[in-house]
Parts: sequence; structure tokens; C-alpha cells
Amino acid sequence: MRNRVQYSTASLFALIAALGAPPAFAQDAAPAAEETAAPQEDTGGISDIVVTAQKRAENVQDVPIAISAVDEAYLKSRDISSIDRLGSVAPNVKIERAPSNKTISQISIRGSVTINPAITWEPAVGLYLDGVYIAKAQGSIFDVADLERVEVLRGPQGTLYGRNTLAGAVNLITKKPSGELGGSVEATYGNFDYWKLKGVVDLPKFGIFSVKLSGQIQKRDGFIDIGPNPYPQAFLARPNSVDETNDIDGKSGMIQVRAEPSDTLTFDYMFDYTRYNQRPDFAQLYHVNRNGDPRDIFDPNSPSYPFVGQFFPLNLYDRTERQSSGSIDADPLYEKSKTWGHALTATLELGDATLKSITAYRKLRWSDSIDLDGSPLPVAMTARDSRYHAFSQELQLSGTTLDDRLKYVVGAYYFKDKAETDNPQNFFGGAQTFVSNYGSHTEAYAAYGQVDFSVTDSLTLVGGLRYNHEKKDVMRLLQFTAAGQPQITLIDVPYGGVPDATYNDLSPSFTVRYEPGGNVDLYARYAKGFKSGGFNGETNVVVLPTPDCPSGAPELCEPYRPEKVDSYEVGVKTRLLDNTLQLNAAAFWDEHKDMQLAVFLGTGSAASIVRNAAGARIRGLELEAIARPVDWLTVNTSFALLDTKYKKFVEVPGGPDVSDNRAFPHAPKYTASAGVDWRVVEGDWGRFNLIGDLNFVSSYYTFPYALRVDNPSDQNARNTRSPGRTIVNLRGTFADLPIGNVNAELSLWVRNLTKEKAPQNFIDFGPSFGGLTVGYFPDPRTYGVTLGMRF
Repeated sequence: MRNRVQYSTASLFALIAALGAPPAFAQDAAPAAEETAAPQEDTGGISDIVVTAQKRAENVQDVPIAISAVDEAYLKSRDISSIDRLGSVAPNVKIERAPSNKTISQISIRGSVTINPAITWEPAVGLYLDGVYIAKAQGSIFDVADLERVEVLRGPQGTLYGRNTLAGAVNLITKKPSGELGGSVEATYGNFDYWKLKGVVDLPKFGIFSVKLSGQIQKRDGFIDIGPNPYPQAFLARPNSVDETNDIDGKSGMIQVRAEPSDTLTFDYMFDYTRYNQRPDFAQLYHVNRNGDPRDIFDPNSPSYPFVGQFFPLNLYDRTERQSSGSIDADPLYEKSKTWGHALTATLELGDATLKSITAYRKLRWSDSIDLDGSPLPVAMTARDSRYHAFSQELQLSGTTLDDRLKYVVGAYYFKDKAETDNPQNFFGGAQTFVSNYGSHTEAYAAYGQVDFSVTDSLTLVGGLRYNHEKKDVMRLLQFTAAGQPQITLIDVPYGGVPDATYNDLSPSFTVRYEPGGNVDLYARYAKGFKSGGFNGETNVVVLPTPDCPSGAPELCEPYRPEKVDSYEVGVKTRLLDNTLQLNAAAFWDEHKDMQLAVFLGTGSAASIVRNAAGARIRGLELEAIARPVDWLTVNTSFALLDTKYKKFVEVPGGPDVSDNRAFPHAPKYTASAGVDWRVVEGDWGRFNLIGDLNFVSSYYTFPYALRVDNPSDQNARNTRSPGRTIVNLRGTFADLPIGNVNAELSLWVRNLTKEKAPQNFIDFGPSFGGLTVGYFPDPRTYGVTLGMRF
């Protein structure tokens, strides 16, 4: 092979001007789906990505919805194995870790999000692993060592995916066993004593069976040093039980078995397991009210300070600048997560049709014990112990007929789960303690169908419909103990103590796709989204029992309603300049009804409830582009604009409409990403690539609180507003280095190069806790080296 060096001033300019790589399109790897996994000749154009977003394999550019997909090459080059590493993977998509935890996701798409991750509540975005629904936010940040691709579908996906895909869906697709001997091993070391080992082994086919084993283990010291109390006047401060937090200690593994008893029948079995045993994100005390109000119990100028603040002087500890050290008293302090699942997919080819069965069982055991005041004072400490399991069964029939003019997918779905949490809470040194337990069962059925009919070679009509039926119940126990007083039971509702909540929904969709020629696709789409209703299992609202509400807890007797959205979308997808430029655009207009918004109740026990507070209009524009003018340079970019407006916002039944004075949570007006993958030099010794990622999120609010208040001590959305962030990641990789019979790869990487340190999430306890607000910050700058080998 002839040695060559490829670089230019233009390449360097592209690197500097477009640092970052929005992961919206394929790069120089072969297509990611196994249906088209054969290598392609590298001609300098843009490769295709084959996705299964509509339950069948098709080119991502042919799918008439707003969808972004990243392939195996992109994921490996960025070391992405879980959803929290995706960043702004697509326009109008924001993925956060939930406040105080590292294994709970908070996914926002097009302004829709579930703020509180309580295990009895439903997410706004559906998460799927090889077609299996991951139903809860708790434990949803888990590792998959060998992903083949990730698909992000924006907008309601109710027809093919069902409930709780109101905002969209995220599909994680693993790489299946190949039946040929091969694999890889990888070792990483970085600052904060971070190390990770990852391995994949593909075994040779024996008989009808192919087997692949994959997994990884990682550990890292904490980002935050924990030391003793620095203020002697805080005489009730307790000693710290740990010397650091924000560490990592995780293991994950996967066993995949493929059986092919005939040319037409395939069975794919998967067992996945992830375990974390670490300490949570640091809850940095960010703010306490200092307005002299009697409720400002931590303000030395407040008349309440002598009764509370002098014993618990939190005013000494609040900081708005990111801290690298602190003092906390939680004992114990931990976050533990175990997730595991079994899935069996059977696929039978029937000529022009394919019959598929997906059977799955998933289980979660999750717990934490956290300090929620960011100080060594025993002001607020809570713990959660959650148990969850779910069973699902799906049948799909897809195929073509009428000389391939009609494509169809029909299916039936069953889902059943049980979720429970024990949530003990301790405030003000044990002066107030609560036993707070809640749980629920869900049983759901669905039937769906979608047809694509090609009226002409250029015009295709797509119609779909899904019927959902589900039933839920609830359990709630809330007990209160004041110091030196007997325990009082405030709420005790067993399963069956209130009538079940039952929901029925029809989710239609209709799309017109037009191909005028010249590698241009136009589409217009209507879709209805449906997010399940349910019970406020965390409620602490207690009234006297009545005939209509024998439990004495109105939030249990009157479950909140489903949220629904009517979504209108138009888009264009293009391949231009001899397949060296791909440009996609989408515009949408969403009308939300009975919008579910979480309201934090800091009175008594810490609890949140969901209210159908709002009707809203959300509209936006999304642009994605990729340019690959030569085979050694790929430049990506994306940009999104989001415009949100409440049309009606009534916090309590019969209350005033405050739609002009409430914040939209986790809905940044702008998101953008830009990037480059530059193969700097290549020779018979291998190649060197320089890869950069830049992801930008503009400012956003984190709670739907008032924008304007008469009393500055009232709950105010501006107190928990994130200024946004810009994250820059860089990676230099020496790849295809021949060492004996294997190919080696050496990477030097840095994440958060510019040390972005603006807060990204908050918990606001409200005026009844003196405005106690804790903030959560992105990871600091990390860097390291990774050595890998493929065989």
C-alpha cells in the first residue's frame, strides 16, 4: 500500500470552524443494519444508514419522519455505550442525568419531558433496547458494550410504539452474533484514576447456534472531595462519612445467542446485566432565600432565624460557583442500580411477509441515600429503595404486496409491570421524619397497524392507527413522626383502596411522501401522541375522608389524566452534489392538551405531584447537514429552534389562568452541534483521525414555576434557570495499526475541554424550606488514553 499524507489548509480551517460532530448521520463506515452489512466501496460520498424505526429495514433518508441515526463507527469513535453520552445527538433533543443521580435519565424532545423520575410515573420519551421497552427512568442509564446503532425519532410515535412516546423514541440496537470468530478488547485510563476494560468475543458458529459475549467494567474516583465542617458556629454539623462523591463503579455484560434452525426461522436471545454501586452526584447548596421574609428561615435578617437558622445556618454554605469540594453528613451515602433483562425474538420469513415475536422480562433493583442540603447539617436527607419488574409480549407481521406498491405492519402488544418505592425522609436532625412508601401496577394492551401505499412512483400515502387500553392501581403509605411524639399515619391506601384508573386511546397518524426526483424527498405528517395518566403515588396532600374519597388523599381519588398531543410536521430530505452533501429540515407544530406538569410540594414531606395544568402550543424548526466532499473529511452540523407557549395554565381546579406567567421546563430555545471527522494522515502503518464534538444548549428553566412574583421569597422559576452550556470533546485516534495478526488502536481524548461549569439541573424545596435550592453541574474536564485491539 502506498504511503500517503493527506492534509490541507482547508481541512484545518474546517476543524477549527466546526469543532464537534453532531451525530445525526452515517460516516465512513459500512451501513449499520445487519440486513445490509456487506462492505461498500468508499467513494468519498455519504454512506447510508439502514434503520428499523418503522418496524422494517429501510434507509434513514427514506423514512418520512424526523429521525436521526448514528452508526457503529460513530459510537465507537466517541466511546458511547449509554444514552447519557449522546449529548445533543439530534436537534431539539436534550439528555440529562436526573438531579442527584447518575443512573436516571431525563430525556427532553421538542419541549416535552418528565421532570420527576419517581418509578410510578411515565416518561415522555420511549426508550427501547432491541425492540424491548425500557419503561422507567430509574436505571435507564446503563451500559451496552457493543451497540450497532442508535435511532432517535422526534415527534409522537404513538401508532407504532404506543403510549409514552408522546415526544419521541430512542432505539438502542445491539450488534448481533456473526457466527465468525472475532472480537475486540479495550483498556482506558484517565484522570481521577479512571479506568475501564471492555471486551467483545464473537464465537464461531456451531450447528445452528452463534454466540456473542460482551461487557465492560469501569471505576473512577469522585469529582468532589468531601471534608470536615469548615464553620465552627454550625455546632450541629455532623462528621462526614465519606471522603468523596461523584465517583463511578460499574459493571455490565451481555450474552447473545442466535439460533437458525432453518433458512426462514431465526431465534435471537439476549441477556443483559448492568450494576452500579457508587456515590451520587453532589447536591451543591446553590441558594437560600435572603429577603427578610418570615419564611426565610436561613436568613439572619429574618425573624424566623433565631428559631431555625441559628441551629441550622445553611446561609454559610450556599455557593453559585461550581465547587470541587464540600462537606456533607449523609450516612450512608450511595447510589446502587441493578438492571437485568431477558429477551427472545423469533423471526419467521413467509415469502413477502415476516412474522416476528418479541418476548421480554426486565427487572430493576435501585436504591440511593443522599444528602439534599449540600451541607454537614442534618437538614434534609432522603433515601429510596425501588423494586420493579415488567413483562411484555409483542407480535408483528410486516410485508409487501401489490407488486411492492403496498407495505404494511400490523401488530399486537401486551405489557404488565409492578413498581414500588420505600422513601424514608429525615429533616432537621430528626425533628421531622416520614415513612413514605408508594407503588403501582400497570396492565396494558394494544393493537396497531400501518400501511404505505405507493400511488405513483413519486407519491406515497402512509396511514396508521393504534388502540391502547390500560389499567392502573396504586398503593400509598405516609407516616409522620415529630421528635418525641408518637407516629401518626396520614395516608394508608393499600392496593385496591381506590378505584383503578382505566385509559383508552386511539392514536392515528397520516403521512404524505413525495419524491420529485434529484434525491429530494418531501413529506407532511400528522400524528397523535398519548402519554399515560396515573396516580400521584408521592402525594402528601391529606384531607378528611369523604364518600367520594374514602382515602382522605384527593390526589389518589382523582388520578391525573393522560396528556395528548396533535402534531403537524413537514420536512425535506436531500442528497446533493453527487452524494457529498446531505441536508434535512423539519418544521413542526404541536398542540398539547392536559399537559402533565410536576409540582414539587415542600410542605411536610418532600413530594411531587403531577397535575394536568396546561394546554400548550410548541413549534419549532430543525436542520441537519453532513458534508463529505472527500473520503478523508466529514463535517456535520445541526441547529434547532424551539418556541413554546402555554395556551392555558390552571394550577388548581377553579384557579386563575396563569399561562403568561409560567416557565416551560427543559425547553431551550436553541440547540446546536457542529463537528468534524478528519483523517489527517494514512499509510501502510495505519491512519490518524482527529475527531471533535461541540454541543450547545441555550438557557432553559428546570421547573414550571412563576416567572414573576410579587414576593421574592415565593417560588420563582428564575432561581432554577440554567444558563445553558457548550461542551467540547476532542479525540485523536491512531487506528488500523498492524501488530501481528491483530489491528490495534490508540486514542487520546478529552471531554469538556473548555471546563464548562454552568449548572444543568436543580431541586428547589420552595419557600416552606427557606428557598433551599441545590444545583447539579456537568462533569469537569476529563482526559485519558484508550488502547484497543481487534481480532
